[in-house]
Amino acid sequence: MNQVSVGILGCGTVGSGTARILIEKKDLIFSRTGVDINLKRIADIDPSRGEGLPIGQGVMTTDAVSVIEDPEIQVIVELIGGKTVARDFMIRAINSGKHVVTANKALLSELGGEIFPLAQEKSVDLAYEASVGGCIPIIKSIRESLVGNTISSIRGILNGTCNFILSRMTADGCGFDDALSEAQEKGFAEADPTLDIDGFDTAHKLAILNAIAYGMNINLDDIYVEGIRDISAIDIAFASEFGYTVKLLAISRQVNGSVEARVHPTMISKDNILASVNGSLNAVTISGDCVDKVLLYGHGAGMMPTASAVVSDIVDVARNIVFGGQGRVPLLSYRPESLSVVPVKPMAELQTCYYFRFAAADRPGVLSRIAGVLGNHNISIKSVNQRGRRVGGNAPLVMLTHRAVEADIRKAVLELAELDCVADKPVVIRVEDENGNL
Repeated sequence: MNQVSVGILGCGTVGSGTARILIEKKDLIFSRTGVDINLKRIADIDPSRGEGLPIGQGVMTTDAVSVIEDPEIQVIVELIGGKTVARDFMIRAINSGKHVVTANKALLSELGGEIFPLAQEKSVDLAYEASVGGCIPIIKSIRESLVGNTISSIRGILNGTCNFILSRMTADGCGFDDALSEAQEKGFAEADPTLDIDGFDTAHKLAILNAIAYGMNINLDDIYVEGIRDISAIDIAFASEFGYTVKLLAISRQVNGSVEARVHPTMISKDNILASVNGSLNAVTISGDCVDKVLLYGHGAGMMPTASAVVSDIVDVARNIVFGGQGRVPLLSYRPESLSVVPVKPMAELQTCYYFRFAAADRPGVLSRIAGVLGNHNISIKSVNQRGRRVGGNAPLVMLTHRAVEADIRKAVLELAELDCVADKPVVIRVEDENGNL
């Protein structure tokens, strides 16, 4: 029988889900692949996490090293998370000639420059479908299904926590804090949601996608990142009046030999298919020269959706072992010698449209003063919405611009914040349609 033995490191939410699928769907997997996947060991610092899993005696252990060094185990599944212990175990496994499956986006996006070359040197497979988009098969789609396409852009909702929060604010008009509390109550947000709501989780995923889409080295540090903490219900309401929905988007494009890479709240047309992706769901659109646009949609997190992606990787690696296909698909989509340093376009050079909201003094001449500052910085106004008075004598003044340069926007914001007729720093949100235009 074609048997491949597997060891799992980490029996938390995803680890226990992965174990359950491997055990309960063992016959189904064999009927589809002809490979008997044997879950031999599971390591976790808390062995009680294995309680309730249909596993035999001796499968659970607290000794991860013994799992890595077990000569019968061919595939190590790293589901510990983080960048310290997980990194050490992954390096040890690769150096031991073990194939590795992981869902660890932070580790790969920050330390991939060390890990991927080592896996290549040791001729082992490193599979990571679950690191981006949960059950959405975006890694496989880019590396295999779209192999004949030149990828021109990627746009995606890649964080379920942020999408849930913004969806609740849009549907009910509630504030950010209330929506975040609800996300935490429902288990969509961590007790410390910083990585999610400040955009870093999405940036980790975009760094990986950029590498496999454009043949570039993983370059997390050059991705512009802005989270959703400062998005308010009033901005979402104004966006709706203008025909837009606010989403936290990951956006990358190939532009004249460089790559534009950014994560930030974005106003998109209500007609855009991403605008209808609500709750904790994720979605990604990929533009290729042969296929035009492809949409991938599904659960971006959760026990069983993420475990499903992990199992998919385990099966791919097991097939490679049994049928001699190691290295069949390059780890980062391109052959190592074809990877290159592709410059990331500075954010200051971005050209798109913008939404401004001012807490403006309710007196004559304010609009002309604000418009004058914008005009001095080459920013053209497309539309204006001014509401009535509110407490303190300030009224919200909202503007949409035509395309402008980010550097000019930043200079204008600094100058506008100094005006005596503007109470607070202006709120700025980027506005895009499919072409980056209004």
